[in-house]
Amino acid sequence: MEISNTPKGLGYSFPPEWAKHEATWLSWPHKEESWPGKIEAIYEPYCEFIKIIATGEKVRINVRDEAMKASAINHLQKAGADLSQIEFYFNESNDAWCRDHGPAFVTKGKEKAVVDWGYNAWGGKYPPFDLDDVIPTKIAKDFNLPLFTPDIVMEGGSVEFNGAGTILTSTACLLNENRNPHLNRLQIETYLKEFYGAEQILWVGDGIVGDDTDGHIDDIARFVNENTVLTVVESNPLDENYLLLQENLVALKAMRLLDGRALNIIKLPMPSPVIHEDTRLPASYANFYIANAAVIVPTFRDVNDKIALEIIQNAFPDRKVVGIDSTDIIWGLGSFHCLSQQEPLV
Repeated sequence: MEISNTPKGLGYSFPPEWAKHEATWLSWPHKEESWPGKIEAIYEPYCEFIKIIATGEKVRINVRDEAMKASAINHLQKAGADLSQIEFYFNESNDAWCRDHGPAFVTKGKEKAVVDWGYNAWGGKYPPFDLDDVIPTKIAKDFNLPLFTPDIVMEGGSVEFNGAGTILTSTACLLNENRNPHLNRLQIETYLKEFYGAEQILWVGDGIVGDDTDGHIDDIARFVNENTVLTVVESNPLDENYLLLQENLVALKAMRLLDGRALNIIKLPMPSPVIHEDTRLPASYANFYIANAAVIVPTFRDVNDKIALEIIQNAFPDRKVVGIDSTDIIWGLGSFHCLSQQEPLV
């Protein structure tokens, strides 16, 4: 790796999600195998998600062709979304999980660039993924932005940023042999630091049960400012998430930031298990998305929905927190954060 030619070497870094956005990127959902028997049911909450984002920033949507664009417009019109804020780009995708296959935007002052990590659908679980893998490069070319290609597998949902040099991630995902078996932990840390412009990598252990990504951090723990983390905990000791989330909590308590501060940890409840066709789904309130105008939180028709929304609202006094029913969307094994990728304003 030629360090001087990496984003960090050139002065770029990855802004935190709460920094001002120019836009949010999405890839229009179309893969029926991701929501077997349910894909039509997801468009209403998905378009409500877009409608809320569009009140504060542009929404840029990858579509296959004019027919998919027309279908998307029809759904968005039904939702009452502001179409003047929505742009379409003909970047064909295999699936809808733009957090993981979309462009990672890094910035330096008024300059912006794209990092195109390798993408293999979470360890080759869901081929084909060739269309998803090239989307960031297409977007960089469309917008005439500098492009960095680290040539290792990395997913946006596996990393969380505090905007002050720290990345939070999980060993279950990044050290999984189905991603980069040729790299050890130190080498992976070097890639993260060099291509995201960071100084420090902090690790938790496992992800939640039902998460087919092998433990993405965006279902577990999220920065809400430089030193505050919202992290999910399970209150039922008999639940299969209880122990692993307690272990992650212990790890978070032991962490220190670059300036020596401990993390300010706020506990977020888990919803009751969400089961569909005998499958436990990775339902988590941590999969919220921080847009300019609102923080959008998945809800699950659960007694803890209201509690989670209040906790998240308290963590974001400058933004409106909005819950959207994600009971159908989560059948695809992800929610609003997994579906979106922010483009920072420079």
